[in-house]
Order: sequence, then structure tokens, then C-alpha cells
Amino acid sequence: MIDPLASIAASAKIAADVVVGAYTTIGPDVEIASGCHIGSHAVIKGPTRIGTNNKIFQFASIGDAPQDKKYAGEPTRLEIGNDNVFREFTTMNRGTVAGGGVTRIGNDNLFMAYTHVAHDCVVGDHCVLANHATLGGHVHLGDWVIMGGYAAIHQFTKVGAHAFLANNTAVTRDVPPYVMAVGQPSVPHSVNAEGLKRRGFDTAQIRNIKNAFRILYRSDLRLADAVTQLKERVSSQPELAILVDFIGESTRSLIR
Repeated sequence: MIDPLASIAASAKIAADVVVGAYTTIGPDVEIASGCHIGSHAVIKGPTRIGTNNKIFQFASIGDAPQDKKYAGEPTRLEIGNDNVFREFTTMNRGTVAGGGVTRIGNDNLFMAYTHVAHDCVVGDHCVLANHATLGGHVHLGDWVIMGGYAAIHQFTKVGAHAFLANNTAVTRDVPPYVMAVGQPSVPHSVNAEGLKRRGFDTAQIRNIKNAFRILYRSDLRLADAVTQLKERVSSQPELAILVDFIGESTRSLIR
């Protein structure tokens, strides 16, 4: 299953059924689990752990050193879950000591061509990063986040679950769950209602989320007062819990 023109380090651990294309280079301290398909001309460096059924297309660069001037060769790592797709020229860097030492990718994500995930990022499950989408260092993406083409996220920023970033959006502050963000710098536009419908949210839940968006962004309330109102609704509208929790954990302030 490994093309004879591929270059595989002797210490790399690769499951027997992994496909590796011609001219691909896999370095030491790389582990690749079963069901993975690695195209030609890809480069995978370690320490990197790749789970099952991942597909890495040609010319991707996975697990190379972080693009951080403070990095001095420490043994940091990249950890990738299962069922992800990394398209052409995707770049994904290992962590840094200052950031905890690991870049972590969840399951069932799609990284389209030329996307970049910087050091110490944490990407959840079921995310889609369209062509040229870019994550700065230490960015956290929740589950089901969609980034349009050329969208970019400033380092140390968080984006909540089910958020949608329009193409060319420049995110410099935290984007709450469910919110569709647009612009440079990004501002809240609306609720990602269509995405929620596709994921099984019912009409009542989407209505509750839209009302929460109005409280947060259209009521002219101070943030603290808006959060108080949202907290009062959580017991009867549990879909708002992740929104309230996210606001409480925000460190770069919310897009407003």
C-alpha cells in the first residue's frame, strides 16, 4: 500500500492498510492509524498522531514546526482525530511549549485547499474551512463551525459551536455559538438558522436562539444585563446553555 517512491522513516508507525502515494515524506515519530489515504507529494512530520480514516491530499504539509519565533525546537506535537479530509496545500503546525505543546484536531472536519491551522489551535468536530481560510495561533473552533473562503481568525480567538464566518471575514474578537459573522473586522449579522435546520434543530429551538440573538445584539442592553436575561431562559431553553457558557469564558471580548 506504500508507493516505492515514498520516503518513510524507519521509526514511523503506519497501519498495514494505509495508502501512501509517490514522493510523500513521512518523518520519525509519526503514527498513522488504519484506513488513512495519503496522496503523493505530501509531507508529514512528527511528533504527529493521525487517527483512522483520514484522507490527506497531495502537497499537504502536516505536523511541521510552528511558525513562531520563540519556538526553539522543543518536542511539541499535533494530534488528529478520525475521518478528516485535508485538501491540497493544507498546512497544519505542531504546538508550542507556551501554548500547551499540542495542536489538536477533532473528527470529521474538512480542510479545503490552502487552509492553514497554526500552532496550539484546537478544532472541534464537523467543521468546514473553505479555501484559504486561516487560523492564527491558539485559536479554538467549536463543533460545526463553517469558515468561508479567505476568512481569517486572529490568534487567541474563540469561535463557538454552529457559528458561520462569511467569506473574507476578519475575526478579531470571540464569535458566540450560532452566530453568523461578516465583515472586516467581523460583526454579528444574524443566526446561522439554515445550518441549525440541517443539524436537526427544530422550529422552537431556532426561534429561541433568534430571540437570544436579539437580546444580545439588538436590545441595547449592557452585556451583563443581556447575559442575566439569557441565564433566566436556560432552564426552559437548554439550547442556550452553550451560548451563556461561551460568553462567560470569553477572553478577547465578543464581536459587537
